[in-house]
Amino acid sequence: MDKIFVENLQVNGKHGVMDHERELEQAFLIDMVAGFDASIGAATDQLFDTIDYSKMRAIAIEIVENNSVYLIEKLAVMIAERILEEDGRIESVSVTVKKPAVFPSGVPGVTIMRTRV
Repeated sequence: MDKIFVENLQVNGKHGVMDHERELEQAFLIDMVAGFDASIGAATDQLFDTIDYSKMRAIAIEIVENNSVYLIEKLAVMIAERILEEDGRIESVSVTVKKPAVFPSGVPGVTIMRTRV
């Protein structure tokens, strides 16, 4: 399966279990990988025949900036489900959400994977 991706997208949002995390914005790093068949786009060289990664980016930004959830697992699932809804050609999606400011050393995060049923 072919893949298209966006890595290291930094978006600010108010997500976390602690009260201060939901009151003050913090940075989140988002990685998204969508599995699909790239052969048509490769043959036609036309954007409408492939997956537009700018739409994946826009989905992640909209979800992180306009929602507030306790767990990054929930955030990752919301992004993944919206990406799968957006384009029926996407067969699978992986979303990683990291919180780089939590610890002085080490970056916690979660990766979820969803496939089209």
